[in-house]
Amino acid sequence: MNFDEKIESMKNDIIKSTKEIVKIRSVKDEPQEGMPFGKGINECLEYALKLAEDFGFKTKNFDGYAGHAEFGEGDEVVGILVHLDVVPEGEGWTYPPYNGEIHDDKIYGRGTIDDKGPAIATMYAMKAIKDSGAKINKKIRIIFGTDEESGWGGINYYLKHEKAPNVAFTPDADFPAIHGEKGILIFDLVKKFKPNQKDDGVQVLKIKGGNRPNMVPDYCEAHIISSEPIKEKLDTYAKENNVKIEIAKEGKTTVIKSYGISAHGSLPESGQNAISQLILFLSTLDLADGDAADFIRAYSEKIGMEYYGQSIGCGFEDEDSGKLIFNVGVIDFDETKAKVSINIRYPITCKESQVFDGMKKELEGTGIEIIKGQHMEPIYLPKDHELIKILMKVYREVTGDDREPITIGGGTYARAMENAVAFGPLFPGQPELAHQKDEFIGIDDLMKITKIYAKALYELAK
Repeated sequence: MNFDEKIESMKNDIIKSTKEIVKIRSVKDEPQEGMPFGKGINECLEYALKLAEDFGFKTKNFDGYAGHAEFGEGDEVVGILVHLDVVPEGEGWTYPPYNGEIHDDKIYGRGTIDDKGPAIATMYAMKAIKDSGAKINKKIRIIFGTDEESGWGGINYYLKHEKAPNVAFTPDADFPAIHGEKGILIFDLVKKFKPNQKDDGVQVLKIKGGNRPNMVPDYCEAHIISSEPIKEKLDTYAKENNVKIEIAKEGKTTVIKSYGISAHGSLPESGQNAISQLILFLSTLDLADGDAADFIRAYSEKIGMEYYGQSIGCGFEDEDSGKLIFNVGVIDFDETKAKVSINIRYPITCKESQVFDGMKKELEGTGIEIIKGQHMEPIYLPKDHELIKILMKVYREVTGDDREPITIGGGTYARAMENAVAFGPLFPGQPELAHQKDEFIGIDDLMKITKIYAKALYELAK
């Protein structure tokens, strides 16, 4: 069954819907009545459900935590798992992050690739199947998550109130089919400070930076007191290390600003960590003796600008999924304590306990505590699993690319249920723009993924 002609006829509508949904700033906010994740996310959920209703799908809103839309008959359900929430926009965009502007045949905006553009693509893929009258023997259901970027409260609520699909994919990663995802840990490193010992050294009063553990921070600032000017030393350091750190104010309290490059926490090498580069500079100063200085030096020695956790005792890797990924996402440092929020993606064959045991050993004697937070186990399906075989068959037929299924460090909704995997939307070799400034989706790619998803859904449901 070929749906390409039908999808091409909907091109203007696909673009229009993508632009409209991107204009909604669906960043997690304070809950309101009936809006557990804030007004913006609720508005986005209502937009998606209304669009699905206009397509003739049956819809259901799960108390603002999630929603779904479906068509077809039968006892079995083929699912698509998407999310409508986005991470904060960050700084330095060329085009406004919530305008959905088109430049050079690309739609720009937060969520265009992660995950609103793919959500719209799958909805129109469903519409193409429905409108064509193609015979299917199962229900096709799209599930709209609302809290994927910061806790999974939405999908967890949904699965407590609705049976999971029999098989599913999420268009929230890369092509081809992804048969494994690394384990994910989110935790804090915390050190409490005793009152500072007063001497002539540089006192660090405050360091603040980052938005989320799963984002490479693009900004961080420190407030310090120094009896000597430090501008010349800072300028030399910035030039020698090719980083952007500058003094915003020098006086009784000096403010230092560090600028990095945002990226997804699973790909820290694609960005530049504003927190780490600032801490490394501070460690070169003659710091006032005390716990704050000890923390800064420990951070520099055990973390630095590393991506793989090797100096902090968790540099694990395996053949199937590669190296452990270590990302510092947020710092909150004042005169009483330091708290750093970390996001780790550990190899499929590794254990959570190995990661924490390795770090504890390296941090002995530093006074730095590990405060555990979220944990997601790795997932893995063999390459000959029926779901993987069907998705790979479709991908190869549409693209002519015969590469093998892959594993990733990212964490997707595929972890939420059995027999689910990630599938697209990024094609091999394309830059990872999720969580970065100037996020976009190419219009040609938007159309292409819609065609792939229509064919995949039909093959799974026929």
